[in-house]
Amino acid sequence: MKEYPKNVDITVNINDVEYRENVPANITLLHFLREQLLLTGTKEGCGIGECGACTVILNGKPVTSCTLLAAEVDGAEIRTIEGEARNDKLTELQQAFIEYHGEQCGFCTPGFIMSAQSLLDRNPNPSHEEIIESISGNLCRCTGYEPIVQAIESVVRKKS
Repeated sequence: MKEYPKNVDITVNINDVEYRENVPANITLLHFLREQLLLTGTKEGCGIGECGACTVILNGKPVTSCTLLAAEVDGAEIRTIEGEARNDKLTELQQAFIEYHGEQCGFCTPGFIMSAQSLLDRNPNPSHEEIIESISGNLCRCTGYEPIVQAIESVVRKKS
């Protein structure tokens, strides 16, 4: 019978900070962020990658952190919601979510912001359809999505 490691050493850059950690081989990226690094802005909704609450940016692309093992991100660069605001100043996108009431209860907000920010990083002038597509993996029970889309579009208009 093949033996599998119980723990794995990883090095990962999260929000511009390098971490060298020994992690259980079976811990998800989500639980590593929340439990080991205490970066609790990333939320667990469904646990199977369907709701988007746990979305982070991994090497420039949005991913659901509940579907990845921490061991899989060795050497990666990750951005979480905690890495967005700088010097206690919200990003334009975070501020827009507040202004357009796109945050409601706030549970899904970090995932939406990370998905939308990833789009804006790649394409600062996305179409309405591209915005809809970029957040299609995120579910919200409170806002009906229109305030979220309006918030993202307001950031695009400011940059145009």
